[in-house]
Amino acid sequence: MPLDTQPSAAERAAHRLEPREIPLRGMRGMIATRMRESLQSTAQLTHHAGAELGAVHALRAHCRDAGLPSPSVQDVLLRLVVQTLPDFPILNATLEDNRITEHPGVHLGLAIPLPGDLLLAPALFDAQTIMLGALPEARRDLVAQARAGTLGVRELTGATFTVSNLGRSRVHHFTPILNVPQVAILGIGGTQVRLVPDDDGGWRAAEVIGLSLTFDHRAVNGEPAAAFLDALCERVETLAPDAFDAELDEQ
Repeated sequence: MPLDTQPSAAERAAHRLEPREIPLRGMRGMIATRMRESLQSTAQLTHHAGAELGAVHALRAHCRDAGLPSPSVQDVLLRLVVQTLPDFPILNATLEDNRITEHPGVHLGLAIPLPGDLLLAPALFDAQTIMLGALPEARRDLVAQARAGTLGVRELTGATFTVSNLGRSRVHHFTPILNVPQVAILGIGGTQVRLVPDDDGGWRAAEVIGLSLTFDHRAVNGEPAAAFLDALCERVETLAPDAFDAELDEQ
């Protein structure tokens, strides 16, 4: 006689999964409000580009061979972003009360994920003065403060340009949302291996990282935004192996 293996009504009720409600309050509520206000109050547009990482990897290999600290890809990209921004002051700017303010110092916002699917983007003040060798410690200190909840209002609201890095992700491009009143934010996506033309008329494999620049079209037109991405990609792809020896040798 076959056994009845079907669960009873009581057993089904005991194992029924209930929805989980997450109130939008506290930091989660603040993030939700700021994201909605950002999209409602600005004219956001995103340009996408890709940069080969061969020169960055060559620089890191050179550092290892020379006995210098080998910087991470992220820190090299952050340093190059900071070096590129002075040529595009309209992107290192804020827009408030119908007035655009271009800032002389690069107060670099770093998007930092926190437990509970939370996100902060505190400022690394005067990032243009932080050499590549000192950048990892400065970034780690900012992350530690964010996770400990010890950041002040100045750090949380003082950035003039933000970078959001997805790290090791299959997402190559995305559309980061502006951290108002800033007028631009750069998203760093994952890498892809692509075939690109070589110098002999053939093809070669290259590792390409995705770069996505969201900007406020009220303050920035498409041409300077595209020119910034072009200039940044050019810096990344033509980086000399010894470009940062002096900055790394000081550590």
